[in-house]
Amino acid sequence: MNKKVALTGIKPTGIPHIGNYLGAIAPALKLSETCEARYFIADYHALNSCKDPAEIRLMTVEIAAAWLASGLNPETMLFYRQSDVPETFELLTILLAFTPKGLMNRAHAYKAMLASNAEAGKDPDDGVNMGLYTYPVLMAADILLFDTDFVPVGNDQFQHVEMAQDIAQSFNFVYGTEGFRIPQPLAHADSRTLVGLDGRKMSKSYSNTIPMFAPEKDLRKLIMKIVTNSQEIEEPKDPDTCSIFSLYKNFGTPTQIAALRERYQAGGMGWGHAKQELFEVMNAHLSPLRENYNDLMQNQQVITKALKEGGEKARELAAQKITVLRNIIGIN
Repeated sequence: MNKKVALTGIKPTGIPHIGNYLGAIAPALKLSETCEARYFIADYHALNSCKDPAEIRLMTVEIAAAWLASGLNPETMLFYRQSDVPETFELLTILLAFTPKGLMNRAHAYKAMLASNAEAGKDPDDGVNMGLYTYPVLMAADILLFDTDFVPVGNDQFQHVEMAQDIAQSFNFVYGTEGFRIPQPLAHADSRTLVGLDGRKMSKSYSNTIPMFAPEKDLRKLIMKIVTNSQEIEEPKDPDTCSIFSLYKNFGTPTQIAALRERYQAGGMGWGHAKQELFEVMNAHLSPLRENYNDLMQNQQVITKALKEGGEKARELAAQKITVLRNIIGIN
């Protein structure tokens, strides 16, 4: 029996933060134990917000190093740059013919831009390029090109996978064929919406993130900045409404998590103690990854080789899929 296919990608926007790691990288690598993994660097997606060639190149290397440092094995998983698979962009053109404009109007990123412009008294489409507007269709092409079964993503990306489902189903209905496999989004239960340092969703746009490879001293400083309430040391605390405990659950063992929960509920533990506990489990988990990352950034030829070889394998698979789709639509 063939393994199910898992695919995901991360847009290069600089060194990943803990939200990226827990929401995408870690679950994707876990999924690779039972699925055929196809993971990529979404470098063309970055063009919507970054027009600096040197920065895009650097961010692409950084995000690739982050995946490899976290345990991605390019010998057993397909790992490639989106830009090395031009068939993705041919499929984008095909999918645009099956994408209602109204579907794009409902995309979260586009609606957020409209709301921001309205608040600032600007024209509704000020700053909105067609790359941003059709972003979900390019993401659908990324997914559908590789006959994907599962897409491990953060909660904010669920809508895009659902849009890929809609577009694929429209294509399949029109041609009366199963030209596209219908993908399903997946997220880790404890990281669907990860809370940042200030209590809001962890996001670079809020400047409330914890960089994945922050040096040990910086990591501790950031954790100590996590916003808490004004409860005193002796008061019992609710772990299920605490952002410190929410993060801790992603790094502690079941025994450690149970023990910390008990300390919360018993009272006698201050927020500084809770933050120290979080720092210790996070640092123990991240230290070897940090070392791997620093080694890779000093030996970037390893990254280049992995991406080049992965791109060649990805193109072979993509070419086969495009041949099938061309036959279906009558362009062959």
